[in-house]
Amino acid sequence: MELAVNIYGMTDRFPRDEVYGLTAQMRRAAVSIPSNIAEGFGRGQRRSFIQYLRIAQGSLKELETQTVLSERLGFADSAATGALALRYEALGKMLRAFIVSLERKGEG
Repeated sequence: MELAVNIYGMTDRFPRDEVYGLTAQMRRAAVSIPSNIAEGFGRGQRRSFIQYLRIAQGSLKELETQTVLSERLGFADSAATGALALRYEALGKMLRAFIVSLERKGEG
C-alpha cells in the first residue's frame, strides 16, 4: 500500500495533460497490486489466492514499465525511478516466493 501512496505522490507532479493518461494508468496499476492481494486472500482458497497474486505480479510489471516510460518522457527523475526499481524488484521477489510457498503447500 505504501508503494501506491508513493506513486500517487510522484504522479501528482506529472503534467496536467497526463491526468487521464500515464498518471491514471500508473495509479490504477499501483492500487491494483495490494487490492488483488487482499481480494485473493479474502476468497479463502489457495488456488484462487495464487491466481490473484499472479495478477498482482502483472500489475507490478505494468507499473515498472510505466515508471520507465515516465522517466523517458521527462516526467520523473532518474533518482526517483531508480529507487522505485529497487522496490519493484524486492516486491516481485516476495510475490514469487509467496506463490511458490503456496503451491508447495498445495502439493502436500
